[in-house]
Amino acid sequence: MVSSNENDKIQMLPISDASSSSSRTRAFTSRTSSIPLSNPTDETVNSSAVTLGPPLVSMAGPLSSSTRRPEPLLPRPASPLTRRSSGYFGDLEEVNSSDNDEFLKHAHLRRSGKLGMCNDPCCTTCPSKYNPKASRLPSPTFHNALYDDARSWARRFASSVNRCLPGIMNPHSKVVQIWTKFFTVSSLLAIFIDPLFFIILVQKNNKCIVIDWPIATTFVIVRTLTDLIFFVNMLLQFRLAYVARESTVVGAGQLVDRPKKIALHYLRGYFIVDMIIVIPFPQILVLSVIPAQLAISGTNYAKNLLRAGILVQYIPKLYRLLPLLAGQTPTGLIFESAWANFVINLLTFVLAGHVVGSCWYLFGLQRINQCLRNACRNSGLECRGLIDCGHGKSNISASIQAIWRNSASANACFQEDGFAYGIYLKMVNLTTHTSLLTRYSYSLLWGFQQISTLAGNQVPSYFFPEVVFTMGIIGLGLLLFALLIGNMQNFLQSLGKRSLEMTLRRRDVEQWMSHRRLPEGIRKRVREAERFNWAATRGVNEELLFEKMPDDLQGDIRRHLFIFLKKVRIFSLMDESILDSIRERLRQRTYISGSTVLHRWGPVEKMVFIVRGEMESIGEDGSALPLSEGDVCGEELLTWCLERSAVNPDGRMPSKGLLSSRNVKCVTNVEAFSLSVADLEDVTSLYSRFLRSHRVQGAIRYESPYCRLRAATHIQVAWRYRKRRLQKLNATQKETTIV
Repeated sequence: MVSSNENDKIQMLPISDASSSSSRTRAFTSRTSSIPLSNPTDETVNSSAVTLGPPLVSMAGPLSSSTRRPEPLLPRPASPLTRRSSGYFGDLEEVNSSDNDEFLKHAHLRRSGKLGMCNDPCCTTCPSKYNPKASRLPSPTFHNALYDDARSWARRFASSVNRCLPGIMNPHSKVVQIWTKFFTVSSLLAIFIDPLFFIILVQKNNKCIVIDWPIATTFVIVRTLTDLIFFVNMLLQFRLAYVARESTVVGAGQLVDRPKKIALHYLRGYFIVDMIIVIPFPQILVLSVIPAQLAISGTNYAKNLLRAGILVQYIPKLYRLLPLLAGQTPTGLIFESAWANFVINLLTFVLAGHVVGSCWYLFGLQRINQCLRNACRNSGLECRGLIDCGHGKSNISASIQAIWRNSASANACFQEDGFAYGIYLKMVNLTTHTSLLTRYSYSLLWGFQQISTLAGNQVPSYFFPEVVFTMGIIGLGLLLFALLIGNMQNFLQSLGKRSLEMTLRRRDVEQWMSHRRLPEGIRKRVREAERFNWAATRGVNEELLFEKMPDDLQGDIRRHLFIFLKKVRIFSLMDESILDSIRERLRQRTYISGSTVLHRWGPVEKMVFIVRGEMESIGEDGSALPLSEGDVCGEELLTWCLERSAVNPDGRMPSKGLLSSRNVKCVTNVEAFSLSVADLEDVTSLYSRFLRSHRVQGAIRYESPYCRLRAATHIQVAWRYRKRRLQKLNATQKETTIV
């Protein structure tokens, strides 16, 4: 910018008004940020030159009382450093800077509220906390108004539809997990309904095959409901975030929540398979195609159409449902409990029996239809239209119909030796029952029987499709035994795993005692000790469980387990840090009835805290002191360690240990926790100053049976000494009196 007075030889001061007494000049700010005007005094003007006039400022905006640039009321438009991303599935501004990238990360999930929250505590891919900056993200409506995206009617329509749809959903949210379970149960019901060929039955009196239309209508209604649920699940896939497969190579994976990427991921994945599943083929066949074809080609053609339409969708349904049952979903395991997995495995076995029984019923109908066609051909009558009786109207005379009903070859189709039915022999008379429950239950029983026995009790005929069907049953049975039955066996074994471990340990103990030739008395005590130890611990090693837990969690668990320490007056006066140190060193011990914990004149190597059971402490004079839940045995070891640590400031104990002056035996089976000498050395060396306080020492002396015994002994010795002195004094006085 060129100054207006640059050609003047002498720079002039600007003419100011008389009322302007202040020499300060206010800085101006530009209202329009599209044409910024910079201050040239900082860069273009030499700092060594003296400028008497004010710096050149922009006059494009109002005066401001501060040099700080005010915050804009609206978000700034896209600069060259930004890239806009808008479309049908959402509008979002992608910023290149690292700070803004972190600012916009998982923005779609945060906009969704509870649907975007992760309810899985073990998840490592979802955003861990809510970013407060996400609440300041511009909404799609504001974005369209700012950038003129709503000019096109197509964009306006897409925006209106987009507002009606839910936000991007987190696959680990509670709502998605509940929906996945509901969808799995619905898909399982749909798979049970699909091979329901029991809408076709045989009229034995008329020697024809007919469709049960009331059952067919019910089938269409239920199938429509399951297809509607599947269609809703398809729509939700366009709003469900996913973990990028390429990001799982290193690390836990990255959660993708961009609407466009989610849509493309689903369209390139299972969209075509889901479209094949959701097309209402059976409904169209049952309601439209089959009634029109009955009068033209009969039930046989309609049956073939129904079978083809169901099988086209049945295989894709199995392809989509089996991963759901196995837990291979974005939400992880659908049914996490052992009993739920047991029920799923059982339902899968029932599904296999249902499919085999339904196919057996359908193929049996084909064999009956073939037998009736052969009988019609051999009779020489125009009776092909009589085999199918349904909505079709027959033009055959009544005399021909009567001859067909009484035909011997037609009646032979419903006899055991009238046709080579093979494995479908039991099904011939089953098709004549009008009860759906009878036909379905017997077919399901037949399917279970053949899967369990691998079709071992069936002898097929020479008909090739029948042989292939029998081979398929054998292969399916082997597969189920290898997978489902194996899983159920593992589940049942897991329920009795602890009992099995106990049995194996008992066997090992018996073999060891036999190998060492232990006497029968010791063997009996070993068996009782093993039995009580198992009952007390349930076969669980607590030390192994604690190893992989966080330190603070271990401390909380120990405070709950060793709450009995607070009941003992010795420890109720101690600081919580000392108690935590003691809790870390406590080890569980079990003693059977009659066991000796401490021997007289034997070393005291541990303190024992009784949790359950009763003990008896017998002193030198034969006095017995009962010990029960909450009492401590061997507490003199704590006083001894404190005394030794006072003598040896370095905390090291002398080689000579403390000897017990009493016998401690178990009256009943006792469950306790022990603290060894080495652990007490560590505690006393760390907290020796606190443990030597008068309150703690007084509590130890007052509560300790050992200290009480020592005090009683000292009192007795002093009393006897005083009594002897008094006796001597009295004797001396008597002698003096006599003299």
